[in-house]
Amino acid sequence: MRFRGNTQFASAVGLVLGLLCAVEAAKVNKHKPWIETTYHGIVTENDDKVLLDPPLIALDKDAPLRYAESFEVTLTEEGEICGFRIHGQNVPFEAVVLDKSTGEGVIRTKDKLDCELQKEHTFTIQAYDCGEGPDGANMKKSHKATVHIQVNDINEYSPVFKEKSYKATVIEGKKYDSILKVEAVDADCSFQFSQICNYEIVTPDVPFTIDKDGFIKNTEKLSYGKEHMYKLTVTAYDCGKNRASEDVLVKISIKPTCKPSWQGFNKRIEYEPGTGSLALFPSMHLETCDEPITSIQASIELETNHIGKGCDRDTYSEKSLHKLCGASSGTVELLPAPSNSANWTVGLPTDNGHDSDQVFEFNGTQAIKVPDGMVSTSLKEPFTISVWMRHGPGAHEKETILCNSDKTEMNRHHYSLYVHNCKLILLLRQDPSETENYKPAEFHWKLDQACDKEWHHYVLNVEFPTVSLFVDGTTFEPFLVTEDYPLHASKIETQLTIGACWQGGNARMAQFFRGNLAGLMIRSGKLENKKVIDCLYTCKEGLDVQLPEEVASTVKVEFNPNQSSLTVEGDDIDAFDKVMQHISYLNSRQFPTPGIRHLRISTTVKCFNEESCVTVPDAEGYVMVLQPEEPKISLSGIDHFARSAAEFESQEGVTLFPELRIVSTITREVEADTESEAAEGADDDPTVQETVVSEEIMHNLDTCEVTVVGDELDSEHESLEVDMSQLQQRGLEMSSSNLGLVITGVNTMANYEQVLHLIHYKNWHTEALFDRKFKLVCSELNGRYISNDFKVEVNVIHTASPMEHANNAMVQPNFINPVHHASVDLSGHNLVNAHQASVVPSAATIVIVVCVSFLVFMIILGVFRIRAAHQRTMRDQENGKENEMDWDDSALTITVNPMETYEDQHSSEEDEEEEEESEDGEEEDDITSAESESSEDEEGGEQEDQQGTSRQQQLEWDDSTLTY
Repeated sequence: MRFRGNTQFASAVGLVLGLLCAVEAAKVNKHKPWIETTYHGIVTENDDKVLLDPPLIALDKDAPLRYAESFEVTLTEEGEICGFRIHGQNVPFEAVVLDKSTGEGVIRTKDKLDCELQKEHTFTIQAYDCGEGPDGANMKKSHKATVHIQVNDINEYSPVFKEKSYKATVIEGKKYDSILKVEAVDADCSFQFSQICNYEIVTPDVPFTIDKDGFIKNTEKLSYGKEHMYKLTVTAYDCGKNRASEDVLVKISIKPTCKPSWQGFNKRIEYEPGTGSLALFPSMHLETCDEPITSIQASIELETNHIGKGCDRDTYSEKSLHKLCGASSGTVELLPAPSNSANWTVGLPTDNGHDSDQVFEFNGTQAIKVPDGMVSTSLKEPFTISVWMRHGPGAHEKETILCNSDKTEMNRHHYSLYVHNCKLILLLRQDPSETENYKPAEFHWKLDQACDKEWHHYVLNVEFPTVSLFVDGTTFEPFLVTEDYPLHASKIETQLTIGACWQGGNARMAQFFRGNLAGLMIRSGKLENKKVIDCLYTCKEGLDVQLPEEVASTVKVEFNPNQSSLTVEGDDIDAFDKVMQHISYLNSRQFPTPGIRHLRISTTVKCFNEESCVTVPDAEGYVMVLQPEEPKISLSGIDHFARSAAEFESQEGVTLFPELRIVSTITREVEADTESEAAEGADDDPTVQETVVSEEIMHNLDTCEVTVVGDELDSEHESLEVDMSQLQQRGLEMSSSNLGLVITGVNTMANYEQVLHLIHYKNWHTEALFDRKFKLVCSELNGRYISNDFKVEVNVIHTASPMEHANNAMVQPNFINPVHHASVDLSGHNLVNAHQASVVPSAATIVIVVCVSFLVFMIILGVFRIRAAHQRTMRDQENGKENEMDWDDSALTITVNPMETYEDQHSSEEDEEEEEESEDGEEEDDITSAESESSEDEEGGEQEDQQGTSRQQQLEWDDSTLTY
C-alpha cells in the first residue's frame, strides 16, 4: 500500500514537471516568419491601393502559445506576425499588417503617383514576428522578398504639336506624294495614351489630305494663278481620343514654274549720304531649280558714266585737286570755271557743274584762246599735260585738244595734242638749234579709250626726247614716233588755243575738236608718282565687298580699277550667295552727287558637263543717292565802321574783316515728340509732325572772293593786300585785279577765317574819299555751295589838325557796329555823302554835332515841363473826387522847378540854334524830328497810366535849399 501511494505521488509530480517544461518550451521563439520570394503589383496613378500577386501573407512555424503568465496558459491557434518592413531609398510605398494571427498584409502608396515621372518601382520587403514575452524579445525576421510594382497610366494629357506653325513651298502643276510632315506628341506615359492615332485637316474644301503619320499631300495639281498660298488648320488625336490642346497652322506657298534667276532683292536701293557702306543685296539668293551646278560666275556693274567725269568725284578745281593729291606747285589750269579773274571760258557750253564736275563741250565749231602769259613753261624743261576727255568716233580729220601755233604770218604748230582716227598724237617741234638734225617730233598712241565715248584721264610726262602716257593710271607706250627738223628761227609770237588750232597765216581756227574736255592742265616738271596719278582719277564712289572668313577661300572676287564693277566666281551656291549678300555701295564724298546709279548682274552657270546648262537672266536695279543736306555758309562780323584817314594812309592800312566769322549749318527735319507736344498744351497744331533743327557742321572751302562795290580799284592810290607768307603756309593762292582779290585752295573754314582777317585796304590819297564798300563771298566745291554776300562799308574820318585827328582816333569805337546777320544792308548809312564831301569842312561838322546835341537836350527839358503841368492838373481832379483819401500835406513845401528859370534864360539861344540847325542841312532836321516824334509817342503812352499812379506822384522832395 505504501509503495502504491508513492507511485501516485510520483506520477502527479511528473505531470506537473511536464507541464512546466511544456510551458517553458512554448515560450521559446524558434522559427523565422516566411514570405514569398517575389511579388508583382499594379497600381493606377492617382490611386493608393496596390494589387499584389501573390497576396502578401507571412507564416510562422512557432507554437501558437505566445507566453504564459502566472502559470496560466493561453493557447492561440497560430503564431502572430507583428509587421512588414520595406527596404529601399525614397520608396513611395508602405506595408501594413491586416491580421497578425494570419500574417495577412497589404502594400499601399504614401502619396499619389505619376506615371509620367516613373512607370515602375522595385524594392524589397521583410516580415517580422512579435518575439518572446511581453517585451517582444528575440524577434525573428523573414528573408527579404523582391517587389515589382507597375504604375498604370490614365489619359490625362492631350497631344501637342512640336512646332507652332509649319511652312512649305511647292511648285505649281505638280502632284506631290508628300509636301511636309506635321508631328504632335503626347505626355502620357502609356503606349495607348501617348501614341498619336490620327491627324485631321480642320479647314474645309482644300485640295490637301493628311495621313495618320502626319504627312500632307495635295489631292490635285495646284495653280499659282488660282491661289498663291493655302492656310490649313490641322489637329491631332491620341489613341485615347483626346484632341490636341491647340490646333496648328500650316502655310503652303505656291511657286510658279521654276525659272532660274536672282531672287530676294529690291530693285530700288536708297543711299543716304554720309552713312558709309550700304549692302546692296542683303537677302538675295540664286534660284537654280535644283539643277546640279558645278560653277557660277556673276558680274556686277555699277553704271556711273552719267555722273560727272564717269563717276562721283570731288568737284574742286583741277588745280586744287592736284594739290590735294600731293602734286607740286607750278600748275596752270587752262579750263577753269568762268570767273572775273579767268573769263576766257565764258563762251563755252558747260553743264551747271554744281552737283558734279564741271565739263566743257566742244561741238566742232567752238574754240578758245588762252590769254598770253598764262603758260610760261619752256619746252626744253620737263613738263606735264593732263586732261579729262570724252570722245567718240569722229571724222577722219584731226581734232585738236591743245595747240600752240604762230599768232600771225605763218601756220606753224610748235606743239599740239590732238586725236586722229582713234589715235592720240602729241606734236612737239623743237626750237631752232645749231644742228639741223632730225629729232623726235610726233608721238602716236593707238587707244580704244580715245573713241569709246567714255570719260578717261590722260597724263603725258614730257622729258624730251621721251614721252610717257598714263590713261586711267595705266602706262601706254607709243607705237610710232616720227622725226622732223627743228623749227626755223622766227620772232613771231605764239597763240595757245583749246578745241582747235589757230592758223596765223589765215587768221582763223582749224582742226576743231568734237567731244568733252575738263581739267586741262600744264605744269612744269614730270608727274611720275603713281599714287598722285591714281588719286587724280580715282572715283569717290564704287562697289565694295567684305568677304566672310568662312567663304573667303571658296569664292574668288576681282575688281576693275575704279571699282565700278566686280566679278565673283565659285562652285558652292551657299557660299556664293553669302558673298553676294556682302556686296555694298560706298560713296566717300561728304556731299555726293544725287541721282540714279544703275546696277546690272550678269550670271553664267555651268553643270557637270562644263557646258552652260541653266540660263540666268540679267538682274537689274538702281541705287538712288538721295540729295545731301545742303550746308548754308554764313559770313558775319562788323559790316560798317569808320577809321581815320591816317590809318588808311599808314603802312598797315585798314583791316576789312577784323571779326569775321564763317559758320556752316545744315537744316534737318526731325519727327516731333508727340508726348512732349501733348504736354505743352492742347492749343498746338496736331497736324504738325516734323520740326526743323539747325546743326553746325565742318567742311572745307575752296574760294573766297573780295570785290569792290562801286568804282574799281585805282592802283595809283589804293590797293587790297594780304600777307603772302600766311597764304603759302596754308597752301592757299591769291590772285588780284582792279575788281578785288580771289583766294583759292581747299582748306578749312578756320584757316580761311584767319587769312581773311589779314586782308588790309590801303589808300594813300584820302582827301576826296569818304567811304568805300566791299563784298565778300566764299564757296565750296567749285561754286556748288555759296555763302551769303557779306558787305562791308568803311568810312573815312577827316580831321582839321593833328590834335583833332588824335582825338577822333581815340573815340573811333563809337562808330563800330558789330552785326551778326550779314544779310542786313547798311549801304545807306554813310556818315558823309560822297557828293557833298568837297564842300563840307571838318569844323562845320563839329558845329553841327554840338548844335544837334543841344537841341535834343532842350526838347527833353520841354517834355519834362509838359509832364509836370499835366500831373498838377490830374492831381486837382483827384482832390475833388477822393477827399477822404487825401494826405495831410499842410507841412509840405511847394517846390519850384529850377529848370524853368534856366529855360527862360536860354529861350532866345534856343531860337538862334534852331535857325542855324535848319541852315546846316535836311539830314539833321530829319533826325531831330524823328526823335521828337518818338518822345511824343512815349508821352502819349504814359498819359494813359496817369490816373492809376497820380496819388503816388503828389509827393515831391523839398529841394528849395538845393543850389544849381
